[in-house]
Order: sequence, then C-alpha cells, then structure tokens
Amino acid sequence: MPPVRERDMTALSLFADEMKAAREQRGWSQADLADQIPYSLSAISMAEALHRVPTRDLAKHLDKAFGTPGTFARLEARLRDLPFPASFRPFAAYEAEATALYVFEHSLIPGLLQTEDYARAVLSTWRRDSADEVEAKVAIRLGRQSVLANADFRVLVDESVLHRRIGAPEVMAMQLEHLLTMGARPTITIQVVPGDASAYAGLSGAFAVAEVPGEAHAAYLETGIQGITVRDPTLVSSAARMFDDLRDEALSRSRSLELMAEVEKS
Repeated sequence: MPPVRERDMTALSLFADEMKAAREQRGWSQADLADQIPYSLSAISMAEALHRVPTRDLAKHLDKAFGTPGTFARLEARLRDLPFPASFRPFAAYEAEATALYVFEHSLIPGLLQTEDYARAVLSTWRRDSADEVEAKVAIRLGRQSVLANADFRVLVDESVLHRRIGAPEVMAMQLEHLLTMGARPTITIQVVPGDASAYAGLSGAFAVAEVPGEAHAAYLETGIQGITVRDPTLVSSAARMFDDLRDEALSRSRSLELMAEVEKS
C-alpha cells in the first residue's frame, strides 16, 4: 500500500487533472473559469496546484459550468475518504512543503513532536474511533513528522503541557525525553511559556503557521470540534504576529530546555 501522503495527493490529482483538462478542452484560462463560477482565480489556481482541497460546492459549480453529468461530484466524494480530516487536508499540503513552521500549543505536545505512545494516548480519547482507526491516525501523525527534516520548526508551549500526564507515567517520561532530544536540533526551537505567566492571548486556542516558498502562507486554527485552515493574508499575518507576541511571554530556548529537563527528572 502506498504511503498516506502519496495516496492523498493521488486522489487530489484526479480531481485537479480532470478540472484542468475540462477547462483546457474548452479553451478557457483559469480566469475564464473564474468568470463562470463563484470562485476566485486564486481559488481555482490553488485547486489545480493541489494546495486547496475541492469542496462539494466547487464540484457542483464545475459540473454545471462544464456540463458534466456529476463527474466532479463523484470525484469530490472520493476525497472524503482521505485520511486527514477535511479541515486539516488543505493545511497538510502546506505543512508537507513548508520551509518554516510556527506552532503554538496550550494543552498538548504538538503533533509533530509527539512520540508514538503519546500520540496513541491522545488519539484514543476520541472514544467513537475503533482500535484500528486509532492506529491509522497514529501512523498518519507520525508520517507527518518527516517535514522536520527540512523545515525550520519553532514551537511555543504552555508549561502546563509538560505537567499534564497523557497516558502512563512512562509514556510522559519518554515524551519529555523526546522533547529534549528534538529541542537540541539546530533547526528546532522549543520555548515554554512559564506557568506563572498571567493570562495571555494564546490561551484562547492553538494554531500553526506554514511558510512555503513561492506560495501565500497558510495557518491552521484549532477548535474543540475541528480545526480551520485559513489562507486569507490578513488572518495568516495576524496568526504570525500573535506567535511573535507570545514569544515575548516565553522563556529563552536554553532556559526552556532546562525547564523541560527539570520536569523530566521530577
């Protein structure tokens, strides 16, 4: 079976290739197609470049514009079987190609830094998933971590994350040890917002920002139900500014590593 990322992109390519072929068959540019449906030129370009996951609404408008008998509706339905949640799928494409990632987390260790056992403990809390579904999600989460080989990764975590026991004590011990190992890498910076900090804006929710060369940046905003991928430059810039503001609340990189080591030994 091909890797998750490969299956994901293959399914997206089917939709994008059909969309481009139907457009070019009519001699339409992307701008021409934008004139035919209520979607912007940027949205069409992103979909054809595999940076935007097609929605049911887009599929409906494409079938109408091209006069196709439900072709795009059927292709879009296949996309709903992809491993990433629909809300995260667009951001996953940015994350995989990012040269810089900025993540703030106030309740859990960020997924890109989770050990297998920690990830399993977190994902098992959604009790509606079967054991097989949990294992599939664990594999997907660990597979995403390959991006750390190429991206400059900067992380801010609230100190409570280090003390919140997820899984058995040995699971947390291994997770903290893993954090120290990863935090020592030159391309990874982990900083901790200390527990004695007063209320600050980041407590309202976790988020991530991905920078991709030659592309508009994207942000992922987490909620209790599902996350939201945003590409609006104003919103992405606001997320990036908040990350910078939160760094002002955090301990230095070296002091953060010392604190993590202290918590590990306690």
